[in-house]
Amino acid sequence: MADPSSYRPKPGQIPDSPGVYRFRDEHRRVIYVGKAKSLRQRLANYFQDLANLHPRTRTMVTTAASVEWTVVATEVEALQLEYSWIKEFDPRFNVKYRDDKSYPYLAVTLNEEFPRVQVMRGAKKKGVRYFGPYGHAWAIRETVDLMLRVFPVRTCSAGVFKNAARTGRPCLLGYIGKCSAPCVGRVTPEEHRELADDFCDFMAGRTGTYIRRLEKDMMAAAEEMEYERAARLRDDVEALKRAMEKSAVVLADATDADLIAVAEDELEAAVQIFHVRGGRVRGQRGWVTDKVEAVDTSGLVEHALQQLYGEETGDSVPKEVLVPALPEDPEAVSQWLAGRRGSQVSLRIPQRGDKKDLMVTVQRNAQQALGLHKTKRASDLTTRSRALEEIAEALGLETAPLRIECFDISHLQGDDVVASMVVFEDGLARKSEYRRFQIKGFEGQDDVRSMHEVIGRRFRRYLQEKERTGEWEESPAPSGAVPVPETAAGDGDPFDNEPREDDGRPKRFAYPPQLVVVDGGQPQVAAAKRALDELGIDDIAVCGLAKRLEEVWLPDDDDPVVLPRTSEGLYLLQRVRDEAHRFAITYQRAKRAKRIRSSPLDAVSGLGETRKQALIKHFGSVKKLKQATIDEICEVPGIGRRTAESVAVALASTTPAAPAVNTATGEIIEEDDGGSTS
Repeated sequence: MADPSSYRPKPGQIPDSPGVYRFRDEHRRVIYVGKAKSLRQRLANYFQDLANLHPRTRTMVTTAASVEWTVVATEVEALQLEYSWIKEFDPRFNVKYRDDKSYPYLAVTLNEEFPRVQVMRGAKKKGVRYFGPYGHAWAIRETVDLMLRVFPVRTCSAGVFKNAARTGRPCLLGYIGKCSAPCVGRVTPEEHRELADDFCDFMAGRTGTYIRRLEKDMMAAAEEMEYERAARLRDDVEALKRAMEKSAVVLADATDADLIAVAEDELEAAVQIFHVRGGRVRGQRGWVTDKVEAVDTSGLVEHALQQLYGEETGDSVPKEVLVPALPEDPEAVSQWLAGRRGSQVSLRIPQRGDKKDLMVTVQRNAQQALGLHKTKRASDLTTRSRALEEIAEALGLETAPLRIECFDISHLQGDDVVASMVVFEDGLARKSEYRRFQIKGFEGQDDVRSMHEVIGRRFRRYLQEKERTGEWEESPAPSGAVPVPETAAGDGDPFDNEPREDDGRPKRFAYPPQLVVVDGGQPQVAAAKRALDELGIDDIAVCGLAKRLEEVWLPDDDDPVVLPRTSEGLYLLQRVRDEAHRFAITYQRAKRAKRIRSSPLDAVSGLGETRKQALIKHFGSVKKLKQATIDEICEVPGIGRRTAESVAVALASTTPAAPAVNTATGEIIEEDDGGSTS
């Protein structure tokens, strides 16, 4: 591992101008390429205290052995050069999208004497008109099959075409009218090219004019009593309309645009692109990438734009590109896109209307793609086995932790403090074993103390269950261990309501994990280990996963365990931690919502929800109801004098709550409904 100070340029050597820089390793291989408005300021960020660097950046600068740079005149040139070098050197620390070369396109080979319509994959060729990409090749073939009735363009290979020309007999499509058969001279090269141009115009979105022309010809043929020709034109119109239905209209103004959305987590990002041409979604594609470098959404968008348009020119770059976040230098990127297209390109974030609605759909697709990718990754048995083995090796465990329990604390500014316990067995979530806790030992916010309480309660129940079933024999307790008390069901845990008899149902805390994971760093890990020690449990491993730097902490270790970014073990620990966080915050929000919805009227015996709502509706708020007399309360339909007296007594006995304060503005919020603040 290299020391960055050993190759740091001397002060004054780095120019304060736009440029592109390359980090090389000891073998002179380029491992990272970046661009900057100011090379001096950007490179200075890499040569600071390693502790202040993001873990991925830290790994990169310690892997590198040298840095070099190239000065350019403008930021647009820097963008172009950065893309060229990334394509040339394939640096290991740059975000690399898994390119979509396998996506099929509908292609028209206008560079041939007799243009051919076909499905094409791979790199684009000069002189070929492309439409798409499409999710599946069969979707292209269905569309082409409908359109060949109207535009009978050649679809056969060069070999079939030459063989038909040699024998003077067209292929089957020529006989059934789905090919104009230029191979046997039924149409001239000029007439066939005109068919191909019409096909391209229709696919490019100029559909309305062509259909109206066909309908006009159909009506004219009918008036001239050429009914067979009119019927054929009618069928042509229907075929084109069916082809159009395969691309739903989403924008009414015949917009040509690409919409890009990004879904991401700490390690991976999914990109989805919708290609809209003529107001219709003509194609969709997407990919998932590892976040090798420390990059935010803006950076991911910029990388996606480079990937999409780095080798495109002309109309392949649309007039409008809609993104979820603008790149760091949107003007430079817009100029670069305009240079690729040959005219102005609008790069912006949609704010309202149909375009924003469509962007929501694209974003939903990106989220689903990322979730599907993670599901496939998690469901793979080999991957899960490797993840468990990596965790065991990193934490020094004798065997792979087949059962992992993770604990997380959640609260809102110290209120409604709750905890969650999630269980993963063999690398998969076992939701029937999830548990949640209310923190009851103290008031206020103290994550460390809360973690100690929850771990103690969970494993105290485990020891009770073990003793009850006879699996645990009485023995002298270890030094410092707390004796396990005999308690009845319902000893304080909100879910401790199991029967004491063996009824065949699985016991909630009967199975011990091989590994306990806590959401947090050294303090939380120490609290969890202390709780286990107090119970005399020494055969369960404990670790913590700190979210900020994704470091794994072990008890009594001053330095964390840093798993490789590509480690399946780290990925599994993150999934476990994130699931515990999700489960905890869901419970905390539900608990808070229930508390906010509570009302002093809940204490009135016999007062149902309907009459509560009638009281609030009549007086407008609990505050005004509290000021009303018993006679005024009796005026409410359905409220008798005895009930009115009970309401008055219940409201009089409540202590006024502290006023709610909007923390953003300092404004005091008045009560205006049934005991809630808004």
